Parts: sequence; structure tokens; C-alpha cells
Amino acid sequence: MINTAVDWAFKVVRRIAVVVVGSTLLVLGVVMIVTPGPALIVIPIGLAILSIEFAWARMWLQHVRRKISDQSSIARAAGYCNRVNR
Repeated sequence: MINTAVDWAFKVVRRIAVVVVGSTLLVLGVVMIVTPGPALIVIPIGLAILSIEFAWARMWLQHVRRKISDQSSIARAAGYCNRVNR
């Protein structure tokens, strides 16, 4: 009985911590879109933390990863990346 209560309490505390930390980082990242700051780094970190508990965050994180990958592929193909010519 005590183990069950401890397990339940741990799960609740963990979920609350994930929600608080992930939401805070996500909101800070959105604010950083209009203010100076590394929004493109903070938003995926917040989504990654939220994706521990929530499927919707996991889907958004996959979407963000796909967009970043597509944009980097386009930049590489257009020659925008710095290359060392040898």
C-alpha cells in the first residue's frame, strides 16, 4: 500500500515538473521570437521536455525537426553553408 502511494505521488510530481519546466521553456522560446534570444533552440527543448508526457508535444517536435532538416537541406543545396575549398 505504501509503495503504491509513493509510486503514485512520484508520477504526479514528475508530471507536474515536466509540465512546469516544459511550458516555461516553450513560452520563453515564443517570447524570444520577437525579442533577442535563441528561440530556435529553446522551443525544441521545451517541446522535447513536454514530449515526455504528451503526445501532442511529440508530434510538434517531429514537425519542428522536419522543418529544420528541410531548411538546412535547402540552404546546403543553395550553397549558403560555409565550405572550405581545397
